[in-house]
Amino acid sequence: MTRILVLTVDRDNDLGNKTSIRGPVIGRRQVLTAALKLGIADPEESDTNAILGALRQHDTLKEANSEEDEVEVAILTGDEKVGMRSDRAIAAQLEEVVAAFQPDEAILVTDGAEDESVLPIIQSQVRINHVEKIIVKQSKGIEGTYYYIVKALEDPKWRGRIMIPFGLVLAIIGLGIMLPNQIGGFVIGALPLAIGLYIFSKGAGIESTVNRVIQEMRENADAAMLSTLLWFSTLFSAIFAVAEGWRQYSEGMSQATINSVLWLEVIHASLAWIIVAFLTSIAGFMLLRLKRGSFSGRLVVLSMFAMVVYSFVDVGLTISIDVLGDSNTTGYELGFYNIINDLSTPIMWVGLLWVTMTIVRALKSKQALSDRYWGI
Repeated sequence: MTRILVLTVDRDNDLGNKTSIRGPVIGRRQVLTAALKLGIADPEESDTNAILGALRQHDTLKEANSEEDEVEVAILTGDEKVGMRSDRAIAAQLEEVVAAFQPDEAILVTDGAEDESVLPIIQSQVRINHVEKIIVKQSKGIEGTYYYIVKALEDPKWRGRIMIPFGLVLAIIGLGIMLPNQIGGFVIGALPLAIGLYIFSKGAGIESTVNRVIQEMRENADAAMLSTLLWFSTLFSAIFAVAEGWRQYSEGMSQATINSVLWLEVIHASLAWIIVAFLTSIAGFMLLRLKRGSFSGRLVVLSMFAMVVYSFVDVGLTISIDVLGDSNTTGYELGFYNIINDLSTPIMWVGLLWVTMTIVRALKSKQALSDRYWGI
């Protein structure tokens, strides 16, 4: 008697995401039910064809083999985050199927190279005698080609790979054409810049993020008003940073300052407004998360880390400007007290960051050990 296992693998777990069916799915009746539910949920899903192909292979082997042989069919599902996490899920489910059926050999039915990449995982537990690839017949016309290109671009896996680079290239070309102050160049440059930023936002999922933020603001109206004010402060702080940098640049050009020192002074002048813009945006998200009860404490740690970076950059720029600004000086004095005095503020922020991280960890541990919500 020979035990034959027919397997199909859904590595990105479309079955679980679209039908809430958890793997492994074992048995012809259960697999057929899964195929029907997935086909109804998404008629364009190629995994449906792979599952039906596995069922056909199962029925063919049932009819061709002797009555003593046993044939079983099963679906293994991974995880939407394709990689180590999905492969571990597949390996665990395969171990469960092998322990239940104890097959002598297996047949793998797939719909593409992505599912075939788990072949070594399956071969580590059962011998694979045959691999069948299900290729869906497509229309060869131009209209059909256009349709499948559009569907591929709507797929999150392909959207990030295609749209983000293409959008960045167009945005950079647009900025390059816009740099000369000519009206024609500005108009020509604005078109690819706008198209590039739109494609980039679609590829990066910024549109869905903005929609989610708007939805959170509707659900949390009182917190949303304050967070909106904070985000307006972020916008104005960014504008002030650009204005302050431009003012410093204009003054440096009028005084014929050395180019390297001039750019250091421009960055140093804008630095305070940049950190204000960052902290106000973080505060806006804090308010929304506190209202929803999903505040994790990471935003507080991130704010403290931003202050550490700001203090070190501020000291570094100040010292660099002092050293390079006047050629008549002997340079920065590397004395112990001088260094300690300059680094006292950054060291203080490092200490505050450590204290904040310790408090957040302690509150998380206390919350995990009890049913009480501590706000972290």
